Amino acid sequence: MIESLGNAESDQHGSVLYVGQDRAGHWLVQENHGLLEGRFISRDAAWRFARSEVHGFPGAVIALATEWLVPAIPFEPVLERAA
Repeated sequence: MIESLGNAESDQHGSVLYVGQDRAGHWLVQENHGLLEGRFISRDAAWRFARSEVHGFPGAVIALATEWLVPAIPFEPVLERAA
């Protein structure tokens, strides 16, 4: 379900940095083992981030997600509790 810029399935234990959108339209970059996640205002910003971070995961590839990504980090505002 990805359009890979490398062979994302060549190493089952290697890292893949997925670039895609969540259902709300935010651009995300997610590492497939949960070690990295970022939220961006544009596709270009997400791709720039993925390209700058891929060196931190030896052998990793960057892949375009063709399905919605599910954010690991919630983006809802934190509600203040009454004292």
